[in-house]
Amino acid sequence: MIAQRRRYAPHVDEQLRASGFNDAYRGTPPWDIGRPQRAFRALADAEALHGRVLDAGCGTGEHALMAAALGFETTGIDGAPLAIEKAEAKARERRLPVRFVVGDVLELAPFGERWDTVLDCGVFHVFDDHDRARYVESLAAVIAPGGRYFMLCFSDHQPGDIGPRRVSQDEIRDAFADGWRVDRIEASVIETNWRDASARAWLAAVTRV
Repeated sequence: MIAQRRRYAPHVDEQLRASGFNDAYRGTPPWDIGRPQRAFRALADAEALHGRVLDAGCGTGEHALMAAALGFETTGIDGAPLAIEKAEAKARERRLPVRFVVGDVLELAPFGERWDTVLDCGVFHVFDDHDRARYVESLAAVIAPGGRYFMLCFSDHQPGDIGPRRVSQDEIRDAFADGWRVDRIEASVIETNWRDASARAWLAAVTRV
């Protein structure tokens, strides 16, 4: 049976619901490749996931569905209702028990829950400095001590200015300097469906202490 899903989380940011991110899902946005990113698939294959899993900014749910297929209790949260509708349809089709919620990743504390593993593909890099700090605080409220946060974001080595904000390793380390341990940051890629191109990325593994 597919797990019962809440349609809206407490304190959903209305601006997120009305944003261009939702409109992007009227079609297929460049980041929606219809399968997990290779970097996150490799984490799963290496048995890096554990406990309760949260896919923060889950889009149409490929990483949440990957975790659920491996037997993890999994939640996917996104501010775009159209993305959540598509994720739920995938869960029904694949008969996977994933809870998908329309919610604001900057306001995770009202869930009153803890997760052991959080996956973030392309969320960290969309925030300005103020909201980046809010996002890290939001994560800190829901990641259990010893829990892991895995993040894939655009790298400052990606040329040009098309796409989201570029992020340096120093920025990642600074963002997670208090109450976290940055275990590693390694070069990776974010795959897209735009001309089958990939963007240079950082894959960060961070532990809540």
